[in-house]
Amino acid sequence: MNLTILPAVKPPPYAEYVQAIIDSGIKIVETAGNSPKDFIEALKRHDVKIVHKCTSVRHALSAERNGVDAVSVDGFECAGHPGEDDVPGLVLLPIAARKLRIPIIASGGIADGRGMAAALALGAEGVNMGTRFCVTQEAPIHANIKQALVDATERDTKLMFRTMRSTARVFRNAISEEVVATENRPGGCEFEEVRPLVAGARGRAALESGEVQNGVVSAGQCIGLIDDVPTCAELIERMVRECREHLDRARGWMD
Repeated sequence: MNLTILPAVKPPPYAEYVQAIIDSGIKIVETAGNSPKDFIEALKRHDVKIVHKCTSVRHALSAERNGVDAVSVDGFECAGHPGEDDVPGLVLLPIAARKLRIPIIASGGIADGRGMAAALALGAEGVNMGTRFCVTQEAPIHANIKQALVDATERDTKLMFRTMRSTARVFRNAISEEVVATENRPGGCEFEEVRPLVAGARGRAALESGEVQNGVVSAGQCIGLIDDVPTCAELIERMVRECREHLDRARGWMD
């Protein structure tokens, strides 16, 4: 279960969400956004493991001190919010591995066995994938969107909201291009000026209808590594096989 904790004038009832998680018997929760410290005690009392998503080592260390069980370290390549430090996984992961005592899961930029092997070599104990699983047969996304991501390259993402210090990496389409152009005009812009373009309902409608140019589609730079639409089982089996092959190949250089 994912629990994203965001600041708001009138925040959602997060404590009730946490209680629903506990009542449902869920045993692993990934938290993101603000610190989950207010909910850690309640979750741990019911043997729920907490993985907190971080885009910086300082935030990961804070999460460790607060008592989370593991962290998901999200590099600059990722879809969604990569933070404002712009540190890619190749640097972020080994620094985190040096400084943290709790397990690390690598996120951002991973879509194949090579990336998984690299993440393990850099100190992670597993990988997270969002964009790659969006391009699977089971993903509840229109086939047009999946095909657009298959056809894309690693250059086909945009960073929106940079001027607002709330950076988001998304697929390059008419909407994201317009948002970035509006942000970069002389004098900049306020969020309210682009809100109609980035509304969640509009993005969901695009994912359902397949109108690739008509809503925000979150996507990481790993779209450049995606060239098919497998089942989840096929993807995982292939990744594990490739990961082993590339780790063996790397070990061979040391013989």
